[in-house]
Amino acid sequence: MKDILKSYAQLFTLSICFLVLLGCKAQEVPVIPNTPPVVIDPNLPNDKIWITSKDGTQKLSATSAIKFPADLVIESDFSPLQTIDGFGFTLTQGSAEALSVLSATQRAAFFKKAFVDDGISVLRISVGASDLSNSVYTYSPLSNDFTMEHFSFNGPDKQFLFPILNEILALKPDIKILATPWTAPVWMKTNNSYVGGKLKPENYEVYGQYLVKYIQEMEKLGFKIWALTPQNEPENPNNEPSMLMAAAEQVEFVNKALGPLFQKNNIKTKIIAFDHNCDHPEYPIYVLNNSSFVSGAAFHLYGGDIKAMSEVHDKTQKDVYFTEQFTSSKGDFGGDLAWHMQNVVIGSTNNWAKAVLEWNFATDEKFGPKTSGGCSECLGAVTVKSNGELIFNVSYYIIAQIAKFVSPGAVRIKLKQASDIPQVVFKNPDGSIAVLVLNNSNSTRKIRFSTQSPDYSYQLRAGEVGTIFIPASK
Repeated sequence: MKDILKSYAQLFTLSICFLVLLGCKAQEVPVIPNTPPVVIDPNLPNDKIWITSKDGTQKLSATSAIKFPADLVIESDFSPLQTIDGFGFTLTQGSAEALSVLSATQRAAFFKKAFVDDGISVLRISVGASDLSNSVYTYSPLSNDFTMEHFSFNGPDKQFLFPILNEILALKPDIKILATPWTAPVWMKTNNSYVGGKLKPENYEVYGQYLVKYIQEMEKLGFKIWALTPQNEPENPNNEPSMLMAAAEQVEFVNKALGPLFQKNNIKTKIIAFDHNCDHPEYPIYVLNNSSFVSGAAFHLYGGDIKAMSEVHDKTQKDVYFTEQFTSSKGDFGGDLAWHMQNVVIGSTNNWAKAVLEWNFATDEKFGPKTSGGCSECLGAVTVKSNGELIFNVSYYIIAQIAKFVSPGAVRIKLKQASDIPQVVFKNPDGSIAVLVLNNSNSTRKIRFSTQSPDYSYQLRAGEVGTIFIPASK
């Protein structure tokens, strides 16, 4: 009789599994990488390490402690440093268009994974077109529209970006939105072109009105702009679109136009300066020390050293943010994982970054949509294939490796001593601890955080990234 009951039970289980599989197919759930099952020894501590491996065979995979002495003990005196605003990606118009290929059900499943399960909490969007847009455009196309009477969102953003933002906000209503223009409307510029040129000084006021109008109209649509940078890569005239803006020009524009207009219209959006590489820290230092309207500076790392962020922070006592770095389609998973972890994520947060963003959220199979002069090898966090399949790329895990465990409002806490491998530690508002470590050595390391039992450690092989998550004490 036992055998018969056992057979029925097995048949019932198989039937349920088959029905679940049918349901999944019917809902068109996107292909999302599986996390290997975790077997936790009940005699070990209940905290875990979440690992992404150099070869990509493990991607945010949880493993338990092992009973071996650690060769690296990470210690903190729990002194609070900077508060964290969040982690995320740039959601370009092209990203939104690529994601529009998915069905509503597929997007809902992906957005739940990204914004709820994996904790993405900041999005950067462009004011008008970026180089990863399907065309070049601004919201004021008619010349000499000094009253912004013809300001309009009609176009690619209304068609693609805004619907995607609405779907994300439905799941993550408190997400922070950073807005960045790649260019002013061409009629305001010295060369009347989308590429290069400068903002005419006589148009500082009207460009300030344009950005105020943008923030007000976005808020009417339900999109609250948390922060604004006045110009993307102001020292780069080669993007399509792009615009040059020297440090002294940015100070004059912000002090004479943008800042006073924000005050007049009671706009609380942060103004964050620079938004370019770490090789010219003198630019943001000058702007931050000469404008009371600017709350901080944003950085990329296509040039310079990440330590420039500390230099700017220390010489201005204002906030710093890391807002862009791309992974290349010509790169490799392990190499990009290690470089970005060491420099962009661990590097920038150890140099006072309050937010870390990668470029960009999604592309199609041809690394677009993009303008004719747009990046031809920028690999999205996800690739959206024409058949609706999602491929999760390395930058997704670069951000998720920290966003999943470090909440907005967390603080970086001070380490007691330097280490031979990159690491950073955070304390969340609920008291939980996240320890992010990159094993950039050539051998396996056994690691523990100082509050853990000395009998246990976590193993990281060469090239692996691990986040030790220690729940809050009850």
